Amino acid sequence: MLLPAALFAALAAAFYWGLMNSDDRLPSALIGRAVPEFDLPPIEGRDDGLSSAGLQGEVSIVNVWASWCVPCRVEMPLLVELAAQGTVPIHGINYKDAPDAALAFLDETGDPYTRIGADRSGRTSIDWGVYGLPETFVIDAQGRIAYKHVGPFDRRSLEQDILPVVRRLQSEAEA
Repeated sequence: MLLPAALFAALAAAFYWGLMNSDDRLPSALIGRAVPEFDLPPIEGRDDGLSSAGLQGEVSIVNVWASWCVPCRVEMPLLVELAAQGTVPIHGINYKDAPDAALAFLDETGDPYTRIGADRSGRTSIDWGVYGLPETFVIDAQGRIAYKHVGPFDRRSLEQDILPVVRRLQSEAEA
């Protein structure tokens, strides 16, 4: 009679420990590797698209977003604020969006992006390992993925996770 109760208690304790001690960060196999080769046209109403060649020579952020993505709307004020500070160039990959919807979204929320590539087929985002929107990448000056944040970021994750990586890479690039 005690054996099933003890077994249940041990399993419950193990599950509880696993829940409380999990690491929420999702690893990416692309960390430390060059960004996948791509060349995306601009979204309608913009002049500059985005390509892998355009991510060389400076530390930058690439944000994958869509107008229909509610969490993208949540993080947009922080992206706009970051862009206004001029800390780091922010580029966008617009995922499977109608051209007029993407531009209307930026007109409504603000436009933090230096360049935006229109990924109408979703192929480029798949090559980047994107499986949910938004996703944000920090790219080093050699065009390698240094960090990946899945989901919308808040001020805490921006200041404690993303910007420290940006600052470290910027200081390494200057040295």
